[in-house]
Amino acid sequence: MDGFLVKFFPSVHRQEKEDVSTNQYCRFDSQLLTAFTSSLYLAALIASFFASTVTRAFGRKWSMFGGGITFLVGAAINAAAESVLMLLLGRIILGVGVGFASQVRTWLLSLQRL
Repeated sequence: MDGFLVKFFPSVHRQEKEDVSTNQYCRFDSQLLTAFTSSLYLAALIASFFASTVTRAFGRKWSMFGGGITFLVGAAINAAAESVLMLLLGRIILGVGVGFASQVRTWLLSLQRL
């Protein structure tokens, strides 16, 4: 993790090395790290609303396929990231893939209850 923090979040890495307390609660005050962490979840939430329309129009097979491809593209962008902006873009695309996959999964679970 040190290499990742040094490359993308050097201020957080510096804070981590300076902090000697054992308290794990709110150790870092970094808006950028918060945006990085939350971007996947927010993108998944928003994408799940659009995924229901796509699932209705094209079926769950194509929704799952599209979600999987989107997830792989996001993972490739994250693996090749050279900047925080590229890292955030990859996380957002990952979130879209997660949103599509989780929406279809929720839809399948609701069918099983009927």
